[in-house]
Amino acid sequence: MLSYRHAFHAGNFADVLKHIVLIRILAHLAAKSKPFCCIDTHAGPGQYDLSGAHALKNREFDTGIGRLWNRGDLPPVVAEYRAAVATLNATGELRRYPGSPYFERMWLRRRDRLTLFELHPTDFHALETFAGRDSRISVAREDGFDACVGVLPPAERRGLVMIDPSYEIKTDYRRVVDTLVQAHRRFQTGVHAVWYPVIDRRRANTLERAVENTGIRRVHLFELGARPDATGTGMTASGMIVVNPPWTLRQEMAEALPWLARTLGQHDAGFYRSYELAGE
Repeated sequence: MLSYRHAFHAGNFADVLKHIVLIRILAHLAAKSKPFCCIDTHAGPGQYDLSGAHALKNREFDTGIGRLWNRGDLPPVVAEYRAAVATLNATGELRRYPGSPYFERMWLRRRDRLTLFELHPTDFHALETFAGRDSRISVAREDGFDACVGVLPPAERRGLVMIDPSYEIKTDYRRVVDTLVQAHRRFQTGVHAVWYPVIDRRRANTLERAVENTGIRRVHLFELGARPDATGTGMTASGMIVVNPPWTLRQEMAEALPWLARTLGQHDAGFYRSYELAGE
């Protein structure tokens, strides 16, 4: 099934959380001189047109990046995220939104590498255009679950594996955990980040328990909710499960998450969670 198009949801509250966490991981990796690699299992097209028909259908970006665009009171990591989005909007008007590959490329240095996987034919073509002739970036039309394990461990021995499926197929919940286990087994020193939606809280809880039961250590969960959980009403929250998180990430998100919950929550019903799934 390849019907899912993230363009309908680009820049929503879930993207805000995902990309803030992503940026902080990348900044941590880039702070050291040694090269790193980044592997993105479900990369998408690289960037999104917020003036296009897909994005305008439900205008989800209005309740995500749109609420942050002109504010002057952003916490530091949120301000950093907005500044990164602004590099794609030179006129100052919010017209385009970066996908994860855009942020990942921003933090690449001369010797770093980015490997992108995408199955959707239209998004893959856009991703190839996005990558251009940048020798640091490789793009493959493959199933990212299987393909990412095949390129591990990286020669750099430092880096990030970003696991970010659409969960359009229910088996994605199981495959995420299976892929995380295999990827971590091959690359135990790397940072592994799993994004998940909360559409049915039971599925999200099952995913959390499955990650806890893997025996993988140093795992932290960050979640942002826009409204109370409800069945059959779309995504109410989303989260990032991070293995080997940068040592600064918990404190940075402790400052940002309450503010984001207040700012992006609907009718004062926003909420957040941040806790350790597994310690040292």
